[in-house]
Amino acid sequence: MVAPNAQRGASLWHEPEELEERCREETGYFWSIGRVHHRYLRRQIAVRQTVAMRPPQSINQPFLIRLSSIVTITLFVTLWSLSARAAAQQLTCTPAILEFGTVAVGQTETQLVILTNTGSTSVTVSATNLSTSEFSLPQLSLPLILSAGESVPLSVTFAPTASEWIGGRVTFTSTASNPSLLLRLGGTGVTSDPLTVSPTSISFGQVAVGTSSTKSVVLTNIRSWGKTISALQTAGSEFSVSGPSLPLTLAGGQSVTLNVTFTPKTGGIASGSVFVAGAGLDQNVPFSGTGTAAAAPAPAPAAGQLTIMPAALNFGSVPAGTTATQSISLSAVGSNVTISSSASSSSQFVLNGASFPQTIPAGQSVSFNVAFTPKSSGTASGSLSFTSNASTSGTLESLTGIGTANGTATQYSVNLSWNASSDVTGYNVYRSTAANDTYSKINSSVNPNTAYTDSTVVSGQTYYYAATSVNSSGQESALSTPPVEAAIP
Repeated sequence: MVAPNAQRGASLWHEPEELEERCREETGYFWSIGRVHHRYLRRQIAVRQTVAMRPPQSINQPFLIRLSSIVTITLFVTLWSLSARAAAQQLTCTPAILEFGTVAVGQTETQLVILTNTGSTSVTVSATNLSTSEFSLPQLSLPLILSAGESVPLSVTFAPTASEWIGGRVTFTSTASNPSLLLRLGGTGVTSDPLTVSPTSISFGQVAVGTSSTKSVVLTNIRSWGKTISALQTAGSEFSVSGPSLPLTLAGGQSVTLNVTFTPKTGGIASGSVFVAGAGLDQNVPFSGTGTAAAAPAPAPAAGQLTIMPAALNFGSVPAGTTATQSISLSAVGSNVTISSSASSSSQFVLNGASFPQTIPAGQSVSFNVAFTPKSSGTASGSLSFTSNASTSGTLESLTGIGTANGTATQYSVNLSWNASSDVTGYNVYRSTAANDTYSKINSSVNPNTAYTDSTVVSGQTYYYAATSVNSSGQESALSTPPVEAAIP
């Protein structure tokens, strides 16, 4: 009997606060008030069985304390289990039970719960009732209206005022089919946590559905003695935690890093946490994130169309061995069109000044000159083909002309003039074979004069002309109206 007495005497040399803290951390009891944290139920039973082997006088009062605590815990866990088995309701809260773990007195911890209207009609939350002042809903503004299928996040804050386990509840009063919704709350106030957590909570912000984001949290043992982490309990199906193999003992001042990954499965706010469990450990690290719908891939742009104006070129009579030119205009309709090459079916017709590949932006046009050089007398015909990425790839331009003996063809030209415009640097001249058809530019560069001679006309053809003015910034006016008509004999 001497050795036990000596042990009890030696224990009196510890500072009372340190002894109480170590006893609480290593057994799960708040020895100063005789209460027990429900998370240590299994470990407390094991402690009770070991102590029962000691002399009877040393266990009478602790046994009564344990027995009272176990009865209280059993009743509390039973009530929570009954709540979990409640039938499906229109207004729900996820999670249905919010556990804060240990929080130092004078400090706060905030976690998120998701309030959801699962019904087909809107719900108005008109009031809340908190059973204890240690828990609060700091950001809730009433009345709160939830449309059918809508979910909203609510912040719940735990601010313990004493070193003890604190249970509470919040009741939501609403117009839902279940007019009273109960959210169970629990947390433990402590003098100080044995581990510091940095950061104390993790916010992932917005993460696209189907992707992942990982952040780190560092746990540091601030005690002078070792602390053993035996398990990591993760809440929230869209969160996962990885780290070193467990159990892991942290010496005084030692740290360990945990990696938390958020992988949203659906759009919307998600919340979770990890409980760091072990002898004298029950700390919680909350985290949250928002899943965002992945942007649908942009539809492939529809292939543009390539148009040619005029649809056919008639060079009329051209003396053999000489060259006549006319212009064509190629336009991109709907989307950009890239012309990769061109080909002529007859060597007497040549496309001048073109370099490929060339991209025509949607809604714009480019002009090229086509030359006809007959080799002999007689009618000549051919075509120009353009290969492109347009839906009308292989676009053709029909070409005709008549070669005549030298000296027999009459050359015609059309002389144009117009009144000067103010604040312009020059003019462009456009021609068409129909008054209401597409006009093609026939001058190669901006004409600074108010007159222009078109020498590319052919006999037997009627032409329509219009002009535009161009300012110093390169901006071009609309076509002049009405068009000028010129009939070639």
